[in-house]
Amino acid sequence: MRDEEFMRIALETAWKGIKLGEAPFGACLVKEGQVVVRVHNVARRSWDITAHAEVQAIREACRMLKTLDLSGTVLYATCEPCPMCFSASIWAKLPRIVYGARIEDAERLGIRQIPIDSARMKQMSRWPVELTADVLRAEGIELLKAWPRTG
Repeated sequence: MRDEEFMRIALETAWKGIKLGEAPFGACLVKEGQVVVRVHNVARRSWDITAHAEVQAIREACRMLKTLDLSGTVLYATCEPCPMCFSASIWAKLPRIVYGARIEDAERLGIRQIPIDSARMKQMSRWPVELTADVLRAEGIELLKAWPRTG
């Protein structure tokens, strides 16, 4: 599969999360061309503010693969990871992160963010993660726009 196909899986998963009242973010984690996990934010359902899609993907993949080292995987996120999610990706040793919408897109649409982009976090962390931005960005922005802000 290509990046767009995996991103579509993350987007579909995020739409399911919105229908359940969750924030408009989805992710999938891929190893050797196979989807290991596909998740959306579950902060509201779990009463856990840290339950962002990217963190959930890392948690579930670590449990499934029985490892804390996800160096053979790729994270696909519908929106650029926030600093918490980016940090979790570094600790999990992810070699590549692919994202659609940007932090600035979410912020512009009224979704509170810490405005530090992934390129800056990569530079600060000194981790050689490969970043691929703007994959199906327009679809990611539509996802953000569709979210009924309920607090």
